[in-house]
Formats: sequence, structure tokens, C-alpha cells
Amino acid sequence: MKVKSPLEIYKLLPGTNCGECGFDTCMSFAAHILDRSAKIEDCKPLIEQAKKNDKAAEKLKKLIEITAPEVDEVVIGKDLKIGGKEVLHRHELTFFNPTALFFDVCDTMDEKTIDERCSRVVEYKKFYVGKYLTLDGIAVRCTSNNPDQFAEVAKKVAGYGKPIILVSLNAECMEKALKAVGSDKPLIYAATPENWMDFLKLAKKYSVPVVVRSKDLNMLKSLAATFKAHKISVVLDPVTEPAGKGLQRTFERVIQIRRTAILGQDKDINCPIMVTPIAAWTVEGDDIGKMYWETVIAALFIVKYGDIMIIHSVEPHTIMPLVTLRENIYTDPRTPVQVEPGLKAINNPDKNSPVLITTNFALTYYTVESDLQSSGASGWLLVLDTEGLGVEVSVAGGQFAPEKVKQLMEETKIAEKVNHRYLVIPGLAARLQGALEDETGWKILVGPTDSGRLKAWLEQNWPPGSGVEVKQ
Repeated sequence: MKVKSPLEIYKLLPGTNCGECGFDTCMSFAAHILDRSAKIEDCKPLIEQAKKNDKAAEKLKKLIEITAPEVDEVVIGKDLKIGGKEVLHRHELTFFNPTALFFDVCDTMDEKTIDERCSRVVEYKKFYVGKYLTLDGIAVRCTSNNPDQFAEVAKKVAGYGKPIILVSLNAECMEKALKAVGSDKPLIYAATPENWMDFLKLAKKYSVPVVVRSKDLNMLKSLAATFKAHKISVVLDPVTEPAGKGLQRTFERVIQIRRTAILGQDKDINCPIMVTPIAAWTVEGDDIGKMYWETVIAALFIVKYGDIMIIHSVEPHTIMPLVTLRENIYTDPRTPVQVEPGLKAINNPDKNSPVLITTNFALTYYTVESDLQSSGASGWLLVLDTEGLGVEVSVAGGQFAPEKVKQLMEETKIAEKVNHRYLVIPGLAARLQGALEDETGWKILVGPTDSGRLKAWLEQNWPPGSGVEVKQ
């Protein structure tokens, strides 16, 4: 995105503040376009004006141009987006469209193996900080060099409903597979200096995105420019060398491509980048070593500019660190990860159960919730809106404030759900005890600083009695 200020976008909008976009003012809409939480198409008046007069059409054209991401966004299948990056470093803005993780099947595998691998990809999910992390797609590799066999397996894999990559350098095999699954808009891999003319024809005929492949960056750029001139979406594969100096060269090529695209604004090479950690399986060694090295390569390029990957191992010890790392890299660094504030019932509490409070910072909330769930303790957990900040920071910054706690208690009607008036606060919020008692009229009990100790604390201090130590 070449524009850096919402004012630059605002100048091209109608300026009527009509609210049809869902925002109160055109300036607010412009700010949301800048952080990509709104689309230009949401401005109905501008779209309608552009149909009627050339001046408005020119404004719309310019607006689309200046707000387009520095790296092209490519769609695989129905809606899997890759690329679309704006910056080199996530702290500058954020990284959009997480690295897509594809896992391979070969057309020479038996039917049972194919089913098992596809099922693992489709069914995999890991709960992490309030959401389920999943896998993106399946790469079908033509190792038989048999067009009919490749097409048959591609059709079978497409039936699992995930986006697919068709992998073959043989244009005859690729065309046969595209006849079977081309309507699913797979990514085809790969056009090279040797076969590019055939792949260009296929990409145009079936309107599918294509990977262009070469270690030579000048050749890679030439191939990309040729396909883009024909309005074909392009993904770049600078060839992944899996070890030693080769891996270093791969890293350097990837960095050079991305820096050239964003800083040099080279439209020929501003495409998503494919990395193939599966190349680790060509290195000598046992399977454990290859899985380990494949995971290392994938992790390296999740951090540094890999937009899509093909991976072989479907073992949990390969997948889990990659999806977790990806989630961490692709969260928005400008906004803390947070959950909805409110009242949560843990382990079927009743009127005699304790009432506890925590913040809506996702990591804090899910840690507390998990510790309570696993301990078997039942309780009412108030979740305070602290703008996604943890306990200690929000106490210091004023987001964890007595008046906000009182308001939350009133909104959730917690007083109607219990027959006592005791509230357990985190140990890190102990300084607020007196102010909270004055504000809410409840007796405040200071719990442990670590929610992992809640079970023992509750066993000793709940229900409240003469043995409860209430700090003043």
C-alpha cells in the first residue's frame, strides 16, 4: 500500500459522511481502509458515481492503485488468500494472510495411505488462545508420470474439500489433472524455463494461478513478468535448498525478492513466495532427522516471508510448532489478543461457588480458565475489559479500575447468581483491595499471583470463614 495516511484516502472519497459504508464519517472509513479492516467497494456512492462520470471513475482507479498491497494477493481454491503483504517487519503494520501450509500426497501411494494423510490434514485442529488452528491444503505430487493416474488421485483429493496444489513439471500430466479438478482453481506447480510455454497455455485456459520456479532471480523475474502480462496470478519459487550453504543461498534469495518487491516496488517480482521444506527429505539421514530439519526450514520461512509451503510430515511434533509459530507471527502487534468481557461459568457453579475476576487479555484469561477447569474447581469468572492488557499492566495503567469492576458486576448481575458477597481478585491486583471494597460493597479476597495455585488456595480459603486472611 503506497499510501501512509488516511487523509490521502479521504481526499478521494465523496466526503458526504453518508454512513453507507458502516462508519460514521468518510475519515473513519479511510482509516479502516488503511488498516484493511474495510474495503473500497463498501463505499457505494463512489462506486455508483464511477459508473456515471469519468472524474469519479478516475478517483476510484487511483484509490484502488494506492491502496493495493505491495505484494500481490493470490487466491487458491474458493477463498484461500496468500501474499498481500505490506511491510518487511510486522511491527511496522502487521503481516496479512498467514503462511499457507500444504501437505503432500503422491499419486503412487496406495488408496489407504492417501486417505489417511488427507484425513489428517482435514481433521487437524489445535485450540490455542481462543481459536482452533487448522491446516490449509493438500499438494498432489505426480510421481508416476502417468496422466490418468495423476488426474484420478487429484480428483480423489479434491473431494476432501481443501484447496489443492497440483505438482508436476509434465504439461501432459498437468492438463489431464486440470481437466478433472480445474474448476476448483488449484495452484499449479511449476512453470520452469523448460516448460513455461505449455504452462502459460494451461494457466490461461483454466484460469488458475501458477508457480514459476528458478534459482536464477533474473530468470524468475522474467517468467513472472511473462505470466503477469497475461493477467495470470503468479507465485514465486526460488527453489529451496535444504541444507548448508544451499539453505543460506535460499534464505538470501527469499530476502532479496521480498525487499525488492516492497522497497524497490518492482511489480514484476511483487508476488507471494513459495518455500518447499519437503526438500529436507532429500538429505541423507533417518526419518526423525528429516522431520526435524523440515520443521526447522518451515519455521525459518514462516518468520521470513514464506507465503505458502509444501511439507511432507503430518506428525503432530512437526505440525504443532509450525501452526503455533504461524499464529504468533500473524497476530496484529498493534492490538493485544483479547476475549469478550463478561461472565463465564466454570465447572457448573452454583450460588455457593466463589466469584473470581481476571482480565480479557486472551493469554491471561485462558490460563486462568484452564487452571480452574483442570483443577475441577467450580466458580463464576468475571472477565473485565482491560483493552486486552494483563493484570499487572492494567492495574498500573488504570484499565483495571474499581468503577469498571462495579459496572461489570452490575451488567452481569452476578449478585443474583450467588448467596454471598465475596470477590476473589488476582494477587497482582492486591493494591486495589480497599478501593474495590469501597466501590462494590463486596468483601475482597486477594488470591494467589499465579492461577496455577488457585486450586490449593480455594481448598484452604473457600468457603470464607474465620480462617480467611483478608489483606487490608
